[in-house]
Amino acid sequence: MTTSEALDTARGDSPLGTLTVIAWTIGPAGDVPATPFLMVYSLGDGRDGPEAGAAALRATLEDMDLPIGAAVVDLAEDRRAGIHLLVEARRAVLTLPFMSAQCPVPAEWEAAAHESGKVCLILPVTPWPLARPGEPVTEARLKVFVTDDEVVRNAAHLMVPVSRIRG
Repeated sequence: MTTSEALDTARGDSPLGTLTVIAWTIGPAGDVPATPFLMVYSLGDGRDGPEAGAAALRATLEDMDLPIGAAVVDLAEDRRAGIHLLVEARRAVLTLPFMSAQCPVPAEWEAAAHESGKVCLILPVTPWPLARPGEPVTEARLKVFVTDDEVVRNAAHLMVPVSRIRG
């Protein structure tokens, strides 16, 4: 697993608080190619506190018609959410209706994203205050958070098509 992260422009003075993007890959393993992941999470430092921030993020995702805790939505088949992902030059540029962020990604993550044509995007409502922007996130810490039952139940899970710049 490889991880990297980048800070979005949303900050603690918004109801959502600081939103951060982290990228990692799982695999490859045997005949299964590497799978690229992105996660947008809040630090829980919004102006009205972590509970209000979680409620605001849940409402935002529900307004986008994204199911929370349900099956994975493949945005290649369903573009209603207004989510776009450009992957070029070792950067993932993610655009959501409520934020835009650029996340540096390792070469193997970029290669996996281009090979599969999709990235697994996780949007947890549960804040993750321990994963501060600019600080390394270990594989163990990431695994504990993304596999926590509460986090899984309170997240939107999407497959986002990868766009590239055409020259």
